[in-house]
Amino acid sequence: MLFKLGNQIREERKRRKLSQAYIADLFGMSRTTIGQIENGIVPEVGIRKVVRILEYFGLELVVRKSGPPTLEEIQEENRSDGIY
Repeated sequence: MLFKLGNQIREERKRRKLSQAYIADLFGMSRTTIGQIENGIVPEVGIRKVVRILEYFGLELVVRKSGPPTLEEIQEENRSDGIY
C-alpha cells in the first residue's frame, strides 16, 4: 500500500517536473524523507504530512477493505492509465 501511494506521488511530481528537493522544502521535510515516501520505505511519517502532499498534487487517500481490487477499481485504474 505504501509503495502504491509513494508511486502515485512520484508520478505526479515528475509529471509536473518538480524535484524532490522542491517538495521537501515546500513541506518542511528532507529530500531523503520525500524519496523514502516515494519508494514506500519511509520508517515513519505523520498522516497529516502525507495528506498535505496528496492535496498539493490533487490526489486523495481512500480507505477500503483489504483484499484484491474490485472490478470497478480495476476499471477506474485502467481509465486513469489510458487503457480502455
